[in-house]
Amino acid sequence: MNDPTERTFLFLQGPHGPFFHKLGKMLRAAGAQVWRVGFNAGDRAFWFGSPGYIPYRDPPEAWADTFTSIVNDKGVTDIVLYGDTRPIHAQAVTLAKAAGLRVHVFEEGYMRPYWVTYERGGTNGHSRLMDMTIPEMQKALALSDLEVPTPPSHWGDMRHHVFYGALYHWFVMFRNRDYRNFARHRELPVATEAWLYTKRLLLMPFIALDRRIATMRIRFGGFPYHLVLMQLEHDASFQTHSPFTRMEQFVAVVIKGFAKGTPRHHHLVFKAHPLENGRSPLRQIIRKLAAEHGVTNRVHYVRGGKLARLLDNARTAVTVNSTAGQQVLWRGIPLKVFGDAVYSKPEFVSEQTLPQFFAQPTRPNSKAYRDYRRFLLETSQIPGGFYAARGRRQLLRQVVDMMLADEDPYDALAAGRTPPRQPLRIVT
Repeated sequence: MNDPTERTFLFLQGPHGPFFHKLGKMLRAAGAQVWRVGFNAGDRAFWFGSPGYIPYRDPPEAWADTFTSIVNDKGVTDIVLYGDTRPIHAQAVTLAKAAGLRVHVFEEGYMRPYWVTYERGGTNGHSRLMDMTIPEMQKALALSDLEVPTPPSHWGDMRHHVFYGALYHWFVMFRNRDYRNFARHRELPVATEAWLYTKRLLLMPFIALDRRIATMRIRFGGFPYHLVLMQLEHDASFQTHSPFTRMEQFVAVVIKGFAKGTPRHHHLVFKAHPLENGRSPLRQIIRKLAAEHGVTNRVHYVRGGKLARLLDNARTAVTVNSTAGQQVLWRGIPLKVFGDAVYSKPEFVSEQTLPQFFAQPTRPNSKAYRDYRRFLLETSQIPGGFYAARGRRQLLRQVVDMMLADEDPYDALAAGRTPPRQPLRIVT
């Protein structure tokens, strides 16, 4: 591990809540210099008055020059960010790589629910995993004998996630007078975003009841069904790494393929993302398209919740590129994907047309997937979470040493050197 006192970390935008504040504090305790660029009042609030805060108040077109000036003035060696596709991050990553800086990218876990993703250089469609083959991963694993656990089937910190999202948008809506040039990376007005988060928080008990009723109808319906894993329409993976721009486009393709290729006694179940907040009228869209294709009585909609209960009896699953696809593959269920995903390997996902897939799906190679899963759990997947306090503690125990290490976790494993992490243990 190189000398932390010679490292200067520049934080950009992070997940809602105190994770970046805690991470910066621990890096500072290790001896590194830490700076944080804030683009709005939410960023400032969740830095909790820690030193090194740099407010960015200029128009978006000045960001590249400002970023370069900060890097040069502060002697930045590393940048840290959550997600690499929002415009300010994408631009910073390009400039940082050109300058030879280390780029540390956090993202929601590829192996959700109880892991987060840490990679260098990029995540999702920009991840190094996209170019790695299963034989390459198996070769690296031959140098390791670490046993990995089965994950618990719960999110653990969903309420914290929603709460911090609502609080963040409240600060942006009511305390943002010092950041008048702030340009959001999402299309909805901040007031609408804040209201949607707040409404979901208030309606959680009613949403849970609706979900429970819908799930029971499916579980006790006695019919074969195919599961559609929906995503947040504004999510970077959906917008940047898929052929769709609207969820309605994906729904239309799936229902058309279902109507054309599936036996008439089979049903189709659309499961919404757990954080779906009603920005798009998904239930109405699904009903409309199902009616157009004459399958109204065979199509169902479930508002989020635990995936395991629906996966237990699913014949197949379809998604754009949801990380939930990993849970499908873990169970050996046939999977069809439409976008770029780190698990979209020929050994796992079907290359059939959608009607063919629904009619006679090909199964994944479960042995190859187990090797792939183990490779991720030994490298980029870290136990813990961003939002709940216990998840942050679990995450911080490992990730700081990984960030300070000379080698990328993938390179370390390939060279026969175990990445700097403790044996994996799940806290439930």
